[in-house]
Amino acid sequence: MQTESRLNERRRLALALLAAGWLAGCASRPASRTSAGGAVGTGGGGVRRAPAVPTPPSLPPLNLDPAEREGAVANAMLLVNTPYTYGGNTPQGGFDCSGLIQYVFQQVTGGTRRLPRSTAQWAASTVPVQDAQMQRGDLVFFNTTGTPFSHMGLLVGDEQFVHAPSSGGIVRKASLDNRYFATRYLGARRVFAT
Repeated sequence: MQTESRLNERRRLALALLAAGWLAGCASRPASRTSAGGAVGTGGGGVRRAPAVPTPPSLPPLNLDPAEREGAVANAMLLVNTPYTYGGNTPQGGFDCSGLIQYVFQQVTGGTRRLPRSTAQWAASTVPVQDAQMQRGDLVFFNTTGTPFSHMGLLVGDEQFVHAPSSGGIVRKASLDNRYFATRYLGARRVFAT
């Protein structure tokens, strides 16, 4: 009886952890300690970074106003150095990766739209973009936990993106050519109407 009770307790804990990861949307490992990493891609789009990855479930695209693109980039840059907090979604409480993106887009839309929270929800409500067509303000996705779309950031230009990397870290810029991220890169997706 006691063994069955322990087994049920472990199952509940496992389900709670799984649910927390889904809701928070971002449970990535710490990024490489060296921000420069090693260049894996060419930076010019000559090497395909993105591995074959399953297409995320599809939701209606957000199709935000393209005029908000630069505002999103500016807001993301203003949040650099904010502490990482698992499940966080405010500058005061800190951010996880999807909480950062949600906050940025809440600011540019004036909070008038219901926005996704988890990385999987963001992937499902955006449209794929070829690397050669990426623009500032597009979202970039990674597989950092063995699960597609487990980490994300916002492209700010020159193959750089802003993201909330991991526990103990801060919101920062990183390069798509960073050795850690280049090998986990899944592709870019657009949140704006074309």
